Amino acid sequence: MLDIKFIRENADVVKNALKARNNKLDIDEVLRLDEERRKLLMEVEALKAQRNKANDEIALKIKAKSNPKEIIDQMKVVSQKIADFDSKVGEVDEKLANLLYTIPNIPHISVPVGSPEANKIVKTWGKNPEFAFKPKSHIELADILGIINFGVASKITGSNFILFMGMGARLERALINFMLDLHTKKHGYVEVYPPFLVNRRSMTGTGQLPKLEEDMYRLKDDDLFLIPTAEVPVTNIHANEVLDEERLPIYYTAYTACFRREAGSYGKDTRGMVRVHQFDKVEMVKFVKPETSFDELEKLLKDAEDVLQILELPYRILLLATGDISFAAAKCYDIELFSPGTGGYLEVSSCSCFTDFQARRANIKFRRKTIDDKRVTEYVHTLNGSGVALARLVVAIMENYQNADGSVRIPKALVPYMDGLEVIKPAG
Repeated sequence: MLDIKFIRENADVVKNALKARNNKLDIDEVLRLDEERRKLLMEVEALKAQRNKANDEIALKIKAKSNPKEIIDQMKVVSQKIADFDSKVGEVDEKLANLLYTIPNIPHISVPVGSPEANKIVKTWGKNPEFAFKPKSHIELADILGIINFGVASKITGSNFILFMGMGARLERALINFMLDLHTKKHGYVEVYPPFLVNRRSMTGTGQLPKLEEDMYRLKDDDLFLIPTAEVPVTNIHANEVLDEERLPIYYTAYTACFRREAGSYGKDTRGMVRVHQFDKVEMVKFVKPETSFDELEKLLKDAEDVLQILELPYRILLLATGDISFAAAKCYDIELFSPGTGGYLEVSSCSCFTDFQARRANIKFRRKTIDDKRVTEYVHTLNGSGVALARLVVAIMENYQNADGSVRIPKALVPYMDGLEVIKPAG
């Protein structure tokens, strides 16, 4: 969340940021509540000072064996006024807090201004494959190979779920293990395995709530949510903590399943594995010092790219515009893999810097040593990126590595994770 002092002192900056995001939130109402709150607090403090002075006078009267009843009666009235003002402050605090939770982060100056059409392609890597035959979609290939069964998944659960079978399940597991090994052994991340259920406080800390609650799966009898991404539990590892400066930067990576209702998405890409309600993902999360956060974003992006380069998959990188970045992000890159089956691109990674936006919500700070050897506390900056997401990665491998007979070659880097298997051949 944004600091109310920052909003107060930079109202035009916040208003312009909201305009760039096409967000119609009324900042003037936030400022009005802030002013009302500060006026109420001033009146409360004045009344409390009056009460403290009266308490001293009462003590003196008692010491002088004089009757303090008149002052005591006056202070009963003052105490009631204080209670009334405290109640009003509480009401304004709640209204103000609710509004502050709905204000998105300020986009970084380098972020293009505009709708998603203003997204900027900043890099392309690899060459899109050329086929001597018409390339098949992953749906067709899955049927030929017998490695994914959408019909049975629908029978078990419902539409937009996946059942991997045989070598399909093995490929999914191989990719997860490959990515975890890469991030831990080469990129320096610490592997964690977090819960797949989180509480409301954790979801609010990373910014999914209150804005995106309708997109989440919530348990009926417990106020718990299935995680939309490992970002939520992993970022909240350090919620309400003050870290020593020497510990930063902290890098974590985690495999989890991810669950999203995708409210409002029905009718778009509903066949196959492009848009599903449950998918696997390897996530990268960073806690860093503020002055390094945007450099750390570039490193995070490179770590995600490394996955795709080693797998030899063609991709492009988009710098997202203000109208397309997430609620909590200050800057975000999307990585998209080429899909021969559609001739388009599929997003497999979003790498974002949140500055101190999430840290304020989750209360994550660090102690910085000053030049006079004192310690001051300030908020960390958080980042996260997909490193990378399945099942779209599986889609890209199937479609980019397909042969005319419907068989699919295994990327060289994955062969050891597939017990030496080099080709998945048609069933039967």
